[in-house]
Amino acid sequence: MASPRLGTYCCPTRDAATQLVLSFQPRAFHALCLGSGACSVALGLLQLLPRRRPAGPGSPAASPASPRAPASVRILRAAAACDLLGCLGILFRSAVWLGFPDLVENISSVNGTDVWPAVYCVGSAMWIELLYSACFWWLFCYAVDAYLVVRRSAGQSTIVLYHIMTWGLATLLCVEGVIMLYYPSVSRCQRDLEHAIPHYVTTYLPLLLVLVANPVLFQKTVTAVASLLKGRQGIYTENERRMGATIKIRFFKIMLVFIICWLPNIINESLLFYLELQPDVSGSSLKPVRNAAKTTWFIMGILNPAQGFLLSLAFYGWTGCSLDSQCPRKEIQWESVTTSAAEQTSLSPEGSRKCPPSGKVARVGGHNSDEALSMLSEGEDGAFVLS
Repeated sequence: MASPRLGTYCCPTRDAATQLVLSFQPRAFHALCLGSGACSVALGLLQLLPRRRPAGPGSPAASPASPRAPASVRILRAAAACDLLGCLGILFRSAVWLGFPDLVENISSVNGTDVWPAVYCVGSAMWIELLYSACFWWLFCYAVDAYLVVRRSAGQSTIVLYHIMTWGLATLLCVEGVIMLYYPSVSRCQRDLEHAIPHYVTTYLPLLLVLVANPVLFQKTVTAVASLLKGRQGIYTENERRMGATIKIRFFKIMLVFIICWLPNIINESLLFYLELQPDVSGSSLKPVRNAAKTTWFIMGILNPAQGFLLSLAFYGWTGCSLDSQCPRKEIQWESVTTSAAEQTSLSPEGSRKCPPSGKVARVGGHNSDEALSMLSEGEDGAFVLS
């Protein structure tokens, strides 16, 4: 799981609250993290496997691969890579913890001459923090890009700005927090609570940004989509309402998964911070708080590594079933606003829509409104997965 307490544990003089959760059934906890992370990676790889499409005269023809994927697709690919590498960091840390107990025991040694325990502890903590922080920034960029695409203010050049912002801010915050935490050295860090606060702030800042800003951006995007749909033909039909509802539900599922996976971290950190302010953590009156902190700690070990796979379900649904049975994707095709009445799409009794003739598109500000709406409502074919 991803928590700033992983970095704090590397300090020999760690606080009592950190010691409380990290010393509570550590082998069971890391076995749980290892199992959750392995399942998430395995299911994610199953999502990546090729999907079979039904063949027949009514099947849509495969479109040629675009030389340059849309910015939103590349944003999700970058978030996928960060999430996968972060999950692998959790797997590595848990595997070493379970396989090399002697190495882990030397982490608490103040006068130890072996540097490998400190390298393992600090390195794995920074690895996990940096990559999950970058994943959070990419998810924030996805919300920004979704709004800009609908407002027709995004372009291919914005992906460069997203890379600079994501990796620059993630690296800056991670390095700043680590320097403040381990100054002047790992063997003499965590002298008091104020010494560790910058590390906690830099860890949770991008997470809180996604929790607060993304719902606002998604709501603005949904509102802009409704205006765009009304302007396409001057009316707001049932099909337009259904497309708007599809986009709204997709954004809702994204935020629901994110909240489920990371809300336990905020609750756990609040409980541990409260315990740190108490003169005696082991007091009998604080037993409910200690139990709640231990419970949320284990919940974090399950949900944090599973974020990638759950987000892939929010974006694309379950696609692995097509290995054994044909599960055609539910795609909503958008007709062009310039098509004539005879060329406009019609709704079949089963609810599917016929594709309009290609080559007739409406562009405003260099953007195709149909493509923008399609990107928001559907996942890319043969796409990646957040693991």
